[in-house]
Amino acid sequence: MSAPLTHDPAEDHPSLEQLRAVAQPLDHMARYNAEHWSGALYMRFLSIRVTRWLLPTGISPNGVTWLMIAVGVLGAFALPMPGLVGPVVVVLAMQLQILLDCSDGEVARWRQRFSPAGIYLDRVGHYLTEGAIPIALGLRADGYTLSAPLDVGGWTVLGLLVAVVVLVNKAFTDLVHVARAKTGRPMLDDVAATARSHVSGLAAVRRALGYLPVFRAFIAVEASLLALVAGVVDVTRGDLLGSQVLLAVLVPLAVITAGGHLLGVLTSSRLD
Repeated sequence: MSAPLTHDPAEDHPSLEQLRAVAQPLDHMARYNAEHWSGALYMRFLSIRVTRWLLPTGISPNGVTWLMIAVGVLGAFALPMPGLVGPVVVVLAMQLQILLDCSDGEVARWRQRFSPAGIYLDRVGHYLTEGAIPIALGLRADGYTLSAPLDVGGWTVLGLLVAVVVLVNKAFTDLVHVARAKTGRPMLDDVAATARSHVSGLAAVRRALGYLPVFRAFIAVEASLLALVAGVVDVTRGDLLGSQVLLAVLVPLAVITAGGHLLGVLTSSRLD
């Protein structure tokens, strides 16, 4: 067996093989909640190359995270742009956001620079982006354009409602860690068993939803793709029905997703 690869954390010109061994370790990539499906499919293949390009610039891991936040939020609020321009910009922005989301951790692992601030900023980025998309969808459904004065209508209010539920749902996950920390319990192992409900009926529903994962409608990449489909309908019809129907569907789905998540947390071993 060959000797393990080593590196100098200050070295900013590694080979792809050296960088991958440190920045994409198998134990990290195999975690239960570690990867969005795009990571395993294509994004990690791209991100390691972007990380290799970023290292000589001297940018810090948190600097990459700030870029990720800016791309996500600004990209989300491009959605009201007319025609297909807005939806296409949003899709591209969410792809770039997840690319930078991969790279910030890779830069941190290569440089061995880890901090609570980095984790905090990463969570802030996802909260802001995934809250901004339904708001922007509501603005689009109301016919708002970036060049017009803001006039909040009923669809925008629905978008704000979905955004609030999305943020509350995300908080349900983070509050598990808060509750465990405040009671002196250790961090949870990132494995499927900890998320499994003790109530057989809920566990069966959760398994069934694995075949129709409606919760993914509120994750940035999937939300952007849905907005693009709705935008195609808008352009084909010459109105905003596609965006309006999508938003109307997201309202009950958001409530169901958040309610199911809360029940799942309370009936699993995550709070034991």
